[in-house]
This record gives sequence, C-alpha cells and structure tokens, in this order.
Amino acid sequence: MTVDNAPPAPAGPRQSVELDGEEALRLLGSVSLGRVVFTRHALPTVRPVNHVLDDGDIVIRTHEGAALTSHTRQADGPGVVVAYEADAIDPNTHLGWSVVVTGYAHLVTDPNELARYRQLLHPWVKQAMDYAVRIRPDLVTGIRLTTTDRSP
Repeated sequence: MTVDNAPPAPAGPRQSVELDGEEALRLLGSVSLGRVVFTRHALPTVRPVNHVLDDGDIVIRTHEGAALTSHTRQADGPGVVVAYEADAIDPNTHLGWSVVVTGYAHLVTDPNELARYRQLLHPWVKQAMDYAVRIRPDLVTGIRLTTTDRSP
C-alpha cells in the first residue's frame, strides 16, 4: 500500500489496555492464525502459522525440513524457547488486540496426540505437515487497543 491510496487515519489516539493472562489466551484461541518466533542461525526468525489452542497449549503443524521441526527434535530438557503472537487489529480503525506468549516448544511424539492434532488442525499451506509442535506458555501478555476518553 502506498501513501497515495492509504485509507484515512482514524481520528484520535488509541489507548493500550493490558489484558490478564486468561483473557489474552481466550482471545488467542478465538483466531486461527499467528506468528511463531524462534532462533535460526543465532537470529530471530518469524513464521506465519495456523494454530489451535488445546488445554492452554498452542499447537501448530510443521513439516520435515522446517527449521522449527529440527530445533524441537534436537531439544533437550523443557524444549526450545519461542514466542507466539496473534492479533486482531482493524486496519481502518486501529482498534483490536494483540497477544504474545513466550514459552517452550517441543515436538509432539505421541501417535494418538499427533493423530488428534491432524484432525483438529488443518494447515493452510499446500504441503505435507506430518509433525506437530506444542508450545507451553510460561509468560502470557496482551493488550487491547481502544479509543481514548476525551471527556474532562
């Protein structure tokens, strides 16, 4: 989008209201698309993915050869540290919300769980997604963007 055909900016400033963790996870579960952030070659990497929220955990599907698949496969201990972000912000009004979850990701290895996630989560890219990664949230933060009250 260029400046010439950009929609007019919404009137007035926006206020950022912090969400509690429960509300933030509820909102994250209300959408199916987010962004997973992990380290690749010692640098941050961001990938858009679809997800399902399952008993407080975020589950995404991956494929053989994906950097996140190999990182989680090689991880010892609690898993690989990742961030996950999802939002719903109206491009015209700039109102909505954003949630960021930080936690540990690990490859789902139980065949029954993997089969269940294959039924629950359908990838939006045309590629074989034979793996699933579960993200266990340690830190959940979120904001809601609202209009500001201008009354005295």
